[in-house]
Amino acid sequence: MSLKNVRLEVMKFLEKDVEALIQKYLIPIDTIWQPADFLPNSEGLTFFEEIQEIRELSKELPYDFWVVLVGDMITEEALPTYESWLMDVEGVDQVGNPNGWSKWVKHWTAEENRHGDVLNKYLYLSGRVNMREIEKTTQYLISDGFDIGTDRDPYKNFVYTSFQELATYISHNRVAKIAKKAGNKRLGKMCQIISGDEMRHHNAYAEFVDRIFKVDPSQMMMAFYYMMKQKITMPAHFLRESGDKISTAFEEFSNTAQRIGVYTSTDYVDILQKLITRWEIDKLSNLTDEAEKARDYLMKLPKRMYRLAERIKIPENSYQFKWVEPATLK
Repeated sequence: MSLKNVRLEVMKFLEKDVEALIQKYLIPIDTIWQPADFLPNSEGLTFFEEIQEIRELSKELPYDFWVVLVGDMITEEALPTYESWLMDVEGVDQVGNPNGWSKWVKHWTAEENRHGDVLNKYLYLSGRVNMREIEKTTQYLISDGFDIGTDRDPYKNFVYTSFQELATYISHNRVAKIAKKAGNKRLGKMCQIISGDEMRHHNAYAEFVDRIFKVDPSQMMMAFYYMMKQKITMPAHFLRESGDKISTAFEEFSNTAQRIGVYTSTDYVDILQKLITRWEIDKLSNLTDEAEKARDYLMKLPKRMYRLAERIKIPENSYQFKWVEPATLK
């Protein structure tokens, strides 16, 4: 049987548990938080006073912070790309009689959609950013699409989402702490609750991988090895500003996030180590020779990558993005 057919059989085998996993990791629409819970009530008598408070508190946050918040928001707003990608993964069937996996993807993306929505509205009210330039970048990112190097392979895609959800948890959680330290409780709470969603989603995808390791350990190991050897491509990798070529804004956005400690090269390696530990790859048995070699590579990789991360030098000066007005330089 081909590897593709084996993966389809494994996806079908695991599908019986997807409904229970939806109940475990996702929250019903009528009870989960909504963006309106964190934004001024446009029907309320204090609407304009609340907007003024947002604008005043926004002045206390530095330029690099706004760049990172904008980049995080744009990444979240590119959700249509992520949903369409996952819907095309082998074993996810949305045609005819949609299966449990397609239900997961739809419910997961419905939860994720709230993140970009609430951050977008907050940024608009803050008065600290150029929304038209941000909107252009968002449209470019969706239009350009992305290729995360997973092909249609569910094993590789689940490694990717396990990694990426943990990365977004770290980023939103750190942004929340910076906002709170600056006295912006509303923004801090908003970003903190977003990070909570990301951790739930990380745990879900990590459990998918756990379950695959139990039934197809060698090929799951090879998928993990493949993804880490080629390195995880961030969703915002194709980020660009208006008038620029594809991917030209990503490096400067990444430098900004590292400069203020929101997401660093060391975090990348920490996530890899956490996944190795979470999936207990050192304890797996009955692996093929090829998978044993892949495991050895993965076990040694964090130490090597930590050494590389220590050598990375981040520019001290802020890059001037079109998204954030120079007046906010601080």
